[in-house]
Formats: sequence, C-alpha cells, structure tokens
Amino acid sequence: MNRNRQAPVSSVHSLVFLVLLAAVHGLVFAQDDSGELPANARAKSYGSGWECERGYREAGGTCAAIVVPANAYLTNRSYGSGWLCDRGYREVNGTCAAVEVPANAYPTNSPYGNGWRCSRGFRENNGACPSIKVPANAYLDFSGERWNCHRGYRAIDETCAAIKVPANGFLTDTSYGSGWACDHGYRAADGACVAIKVPLNGYLADSSNGSGWNCDRGYRAVKQACVAVMVVENAHLNTSGNDWECNRPYRRKQGKCVMP
Repeated sequence: MNRNRQAPVSSVHSLVFLVLLAAVHGLVFAQDDSGELPANARAKSYGSGWECERGYREAGGTCAAIVVPANAYLTNRSYGSGWLCDRGYREVNGTCAAVEVPANAYPTNSPYGNGWRCSRGFRENNGACPSIKVPANAYLDFSGERWNCHRGYRAIDETCAAIKVPANGFLTDTSYGSGWACDHGYRAADGACVAIKVPLNGYLADSSNGSGWNCDRGYRAVKQACVAVMVVENAHLNTSGNDWECNRPYRRKQGKCVMP
C-alpha cells in the first residue's frame, strides 16, 4: 500500500522541478532582453537583442557612427565601408573624388574602369572621346563604336565600295567572296553570270556546282550529253535512275543478268 502511494508523490516532485527550471530560463532570457540598449541602438523587431540605427554599426558592444565623406551616401549595409560615392565620384583613399569626364562622354557610376564611357558615335582613345568617322554609304552599328557598310557595299580600308553585280546575278549579303551569286540557270565565270547549257533529256540542278544539270531518269551523263540507259534482260532501272540492276535472283556479270 505504501509503495502505491509513493508513485504520485514522485511524479509531483518531477513536475515541480520542470516548472522551476522553466522559470529560471525565463528569468535569464528576461534579464537578457531587459538589458540597457547602447546609444544609437534599438531593440530588434524580431528575436532578442538589439541593432544599431541607420548611420551606425556595431563595434565592441556599442554603436559607432559611420563616417561618410563628402559626395557620398549611406548604403545601410553591414559589410564594406557602409557608404558609396555619389554618381560622378569614385572612392580614392577613403574619400570621394570627382571623376573627370572628357567631352562627348558620360559618367558610368561604376567603381571599375575609368568611371566614364564615350557617347554613341565616339570612341575612347588616350583618355579622350574623338568622333568616329563614318564613311559614305555606311552607318553606326548597335554598339555605337563601329560602322558597317550599307547593303550593296563592302568595307575596303576605311571606305565602303559598291559591289558590282553582273547581269543575271544578285546580292548575297555576305562579307566574304564576291558579294553576289548568279540566278538559277546561270553560273559565275570571269566575273559574269553565264547561262548553263542543259543537254537534251536533262534539267537544271538545284546547285550550280559541277555541271549545273542532271539527266532525266533513264539517262546518264556522258561528257556534255544525256545518254539513254540500256536495260538488259532480267533487269530494271536502279533507284537513282541512271543505271540498271538485276532482278532477283539474277546477278550482274559482264554486263548481263545471269542466274547464280
């Protein structure tokens, strides 16, 4: 009977211990939160502790003022110097020195490079921005620092020379080669477009390479002519149509189709 009565008492003691432990922890946290804030600080909006006001940063348990030089502004960042130079200025030994922008340029507000960039139509050269000389029949490209020739012209040295397209030709809009190609049915020869001579039983090919023509099905090219394919007995035209092959089970042998 005594043993049965002692069990609840032990449980009560454990519960009391847990309550006291929680109270002690709460007291400790309360003491941490209730500590005095350093000057120029405020309690965090979430969690415990404090944080420095804008324009100050934590240093040894205090909030030290961020020294912002002339022509600069606060960044409100916890890293770096805590400030950046105004547009048109750049950091030099803890100060903000004015960027010297040459004529025909504008400040980039970038800490890299020279801090400025030439305007469109001008190109940097030895710290200045001289104008880009665009020749006749040319235009500035998208970068504004280079030029391209108009269609029908190509760059030769510092000029744009007209591309001479022969009769029966057209512009190709390429920067290499002659700049022109011949119409279908013509081929380039000595700077001109010469008509392709298609033999009887032939037709123009899709490409001007080679002869420029193909033979109809059932004919084969022999020199500059299309000669009929002579299909032997037990044979038929092949897939290409310019030769023959034996019917099954015949085999080709010495210009004939023979049984194996």
